[in-house]
Amino acid sequence: MLYPLKFEPIPMPKIWGGQKLKRLYNTDEYDNIGESWLVSAIAGNESVVKSGFLKDNSLSELVEVYLNDLVGNEVYRRYGNDFPLLVKVIDAADDLSIQVHPNDEIAKERHNSFGKNEMWYILDCDKEAFVYAGFKRKITEKEYLKAVENNTLEEYLQKHIVNKGDYIYIPAGCVHSIGRGCTIMEIQQSSDITYRIYDFDRRDKNGNRRELHTQEAVKAIDFENWQKTLSPTLFIDNEVRKIVETPYFKTSISCVSKVQELDLSTIDSFVLISVLDGKLNINHPSGKTVANNWETVLLPASLDSVILSPEEKSQILITYIE
Repeated sequence: MLYPLKFEPIPMPKIWGGQKLKRLYNTDEYDNIGESWLVSAIAGNESVVKSGFLKDNSLSELVEVYLNDLVGNEVYRRYGNDFPLLVKVIDAADDLSIQVHPNDEIAKERHNSFGKNEMWYILDCDKEAFVYAGFKRKITEKEYLKAVENNTLEEYLQKHIVNKGDYIYIPAGCVHSIGRGCTIMEIQQSSDITYRIYDFDRRDKNGNRRELHTQEAVKAIDFENWQKTLSPTLFIDNEVRKIVETPYFKTSISCVSKVQELDLSTIDSFVLISVLDGKLNINHPSGKTVANNWETVLLPASLDSVILSPEEKSQILITYIE
């Protein structure tokens, strides 16, 4: 019988990465970890199961073997053996580049890949930390190209001061950047395609500037849907509330303060439980899986329900595909 799956986190050192994610690895081996991939089927960086009889199996292997029992009938019909989502934690000790991601159509044509629609949940942040998402006003492609040429693009971007618990949806085609001092849980399509527009003229340890993708980016930007909204999260104890609803995934929040059943019988999809704050036991017919702070557990579609038992009050994201 399939059981709730935890995976070994995958460290991603970045030029802008910090030290907060080291605790996920219990080692000082890594420096400047910018991202920790919690659930991934990206080739070359695939998640492997951490424990149980499926230990050391990759996520792609599990999909190939268990098919719709793992991901759900409709999800398997749409995506086949391609697991459709990627979950990561981001620690931005410095500003990320200003960038954009392609939609499904462009990504398929250029890279034979999914596009990249994503949501961010602010796990922690410094005072006055911010993200860029969207433009301050509607601008033309000509204005945009002139701003890129003059290194003045920041003047056109919508700046959002963030607080712990805020969230925002970043659709493909939205120009964006994560500012220094933000720690973020990101739920996204299974894609690692980024078009870097501006990188603050910084250099890597070898003195080289990182590659920019100006021409690729301009055709990927959605100049019509330019305005984006950052929202605070309102947790109500033991109540599930939907916060993001897209064709690619749906995400809800809940604050688990007592033992309760999570009914999965009407969801024809795998379900991802991401712990934002707290520690949660997930009890199931095969035993118990512990989800610690900033970890994600994959609940197979074959499970009709699990029992959530908090060791301490736990704030969680619940993500699935409908």
